[in-house]
Amino acid sequence: MTYDLAIIGSGGAGFAAAIAATTRGHSVVMVERSTMGGTCVNVGCIPSKALLAAAEARHVAVGQVFPGMTTSAGPVDLTSLVAGKDAIVGTLRREKYEDLATDYGWEVRRGEARFVEGPALEVDGDRIEATHFLVATGASPWVPPVPGLEETGYLTSTTALELDRLPESMIVVGGNYVGLELGQLFARLGSAVTLLEALPRLAAGEEPEISEVIEGVLADEGVDVWTSASLAKVSREGEKIVATVADGREVRAESILMATGRRANTAGLGLDVVGVEVGPTGAVVVDDQLRSADPRIWAAGDVTGAPQFVYVAGSHGTMVVENAFEEAGRRVDYSHLPRVTFTTPNIAAVGLTDAEVGPAGLSCTCRVLPLAYVPRAIVNRDTRGVVKIVAESGTGRVVGVHMIGANAGDTILAATYALEANMTVDQLAHTWAPYLTMAEGIKLAAQSFSTDVAKLSCCAA
Repeated sequence: MTYDLAIIGSGGAGFAAAIAATTRGHSVVMVERSTMGGTCVNVGCIPSKALLAAAEARHVAVGQVFPGMTTSAGPVDLTSLVAGKDAIVGTLRREKYEDLATDYGWEVRRGEARFVEGPALEVDGDRIEATHFLVATGASPWVPPVPGLEETGYLTSTTALELDRLPESMIVVGGNYVGLELGQLFARLGSAVTLLEALPRLAAGEEPEISEVIEGVLADEGVDVWTSASLAKVSREGEKIVATVADGREVRAESILMATGRRANTAGLGLDVVGVEVGPTGAVVVDDQLRSADPRIWAAGDVTGAPQFVYVAGSHGTMVVENAFEEAGRRVDYSHLPRVTFTTPNIAAVGLTDAEVGPAGLSCTCRVLPLAYVPRAIVNRDTRGVVKIVAESGTGRVVGVHMIGANAGDTILAATYALEANMTVDQLAHTWAPYLTMAEGIKLAAQSFSTDVAKLSCCAA
């Protein structure tokens, strides 16, 4: 069995590579040991955002802020809610993955793949040879070795989305994007949530102004937030799980959800047999063209330890095909990669933070605009949030935009374009911005470098 490209994994990276290869006339075989579609459609982006949307609808009904309106929301039937989520997942898996493989015509093999000398793949006793190989096996939730945790049992970001009954109370360990999203999700559905974060602030990779806002939002919604709270041990006390943090404090809850990161799926692939190196967390070591130590073996997506976004995986997959078969020499560049945390309000950012500018060899100047100055936020009756612009001193070139606010995930695309175009704050301040949009906040933040925006009329340009 000989092919131009053999792919291990059927997620975003694998599918992007298979589509790119088959449309160029190359023969492709894809090996999948489990459910087709990978993390995003099955256990990541799609199911979590489907449930977050439901939780948002309930939250709005419970906490109506507009005068003259009364709304309410009853208890959640989690079985029905999860079934609805599963229906969406099933439809998208079929339409965007299973049917596409059939339409494009590449071969799909079910089974465990491992590398053997050659290099080649062995799948259930069959030897598969190819001109190039792509490791696109993704990543899975990683749980640190906490004393007592295995005995008490725990949820991960995968199993938490499969529950058929809402826990009365829940401890969420981890205050980065997964913990923030799922902590708010279960709190809004009706669980009493305690969020533990080992570092001094939530969303520690974001600007401190953003951390302050999201911590306040969660507290206002009833989430008990513990920062500088490293989980030391876990035990069971009757029907409750007891989590003890390093300073001796204890919290009790019905369930504990470990949102402590993800690690690459490389165990059992036999990469050592073909001389492919993996890092301390199991990620395949690749160069900036996504080639491993073996020039015929490539890796793409989460398995490389790259930022774990499906749009990164998709870009990787296409890049591998172009570099492998066309010697395109494309190189990964994450300098203008946007990221979104789908809490409400959203956290979104692109480019450098204030703290990253110095190590990058730049000097900077920053402005932080509270959403109280953005008319869209005022009429929405939700001014929680900020827009922060990080600019290079002297030139005024925008090197980072950071936001927390309603629809920040949509708005950040405009900031991404601004960074790609090397725009300055002066150019942003004089660019057309539609009135009564959250995106106008970027223009207002740019104007704040030279103007007191508190003294502008509603739509002053």
